[in-house]
Amino acid sequence: MFIRRAIPKDIPEILRLLYQVNNVHADIRPDLFIHDKTKYTADELEFIVKSDITPVFVCFEDENSNELLGYCFAIYEVKTGHSQTDVKTLYLDDICVDEKARNKGVGRSIYQYVRAYAKRNEVYNITLNVWEHNDPAKAFYEAMGLKVLKYGMEDILD
Repeated sequence: MFIRRAIPKDIPEILRLLYQVNNVHADIRPDLFIHDKTKYTADELEFIVKSDITPVFVCFEDENSNELLGYCFAIYEVKTGHSQTDVKTLYLDDICVDEKARNKGVGRSIYQYVRAYAKRNEVYNITLNVWEHNDPAKAFYEAMGLKVLKYGMEDILD
């Protein structure tokens, strides 16, 4: 597998997978997500892909392939405060593996690549959120060694 930082020419393939990940979320939480939409527009993706604060990593079968197998959107966060230590975090906003490429090690390869990238860039920790009832994602992240950091809770007001 070939993994690298995304470039603008990757945007059509990233958009293709953004539909897939959005539909997974819409199946779980139709009250919050709309089927067949994407989180970002092509113009927004161009800005995101070019920024060093929001690195996007893409995975292909090999260096010459044009079909995206998966991606990871990341965001650098630096938390400072009076009662906490200064922490440089790499927040994983989105990881997606193409439906056709699942269970073939793509997600593991992407995560390991991003983890090594974070270590090289002196990041203290990697964080992410997983939607409740997305059991395959939770199992994957646990297999990668992630542990629960905190719980987010809600009370839907009818």
